[in-house]
Amino acid sequence: MTQRRFPPTWRPEPIPGGDRVVDANGVALAWVYTRDDLAAKTSGSEWLTTDEARRLAIGISRLPELLKARE
Repeated sequence: MTQRRFPPTWRPEPIPGGDRVVDANGVALAWVYTRDDLAAKTSGSEWLTTDEARRLAIGISRLPELLKARE
């Protein structure tokens, strides 16, 4: 059996301006940024809301469970 490079359990952690996903060793795997201020809404860019960023980080943190279920 091969050892995984990024061992589960992955978990989302809030950071200023978004969330990040870390593995069991505390290695950051993904960052999801957000802007809820008025400038982001009027600039024409597509920023995630805080809730969308949180849900996306939770989804990323569940990937090891989903891959294990496929085996």
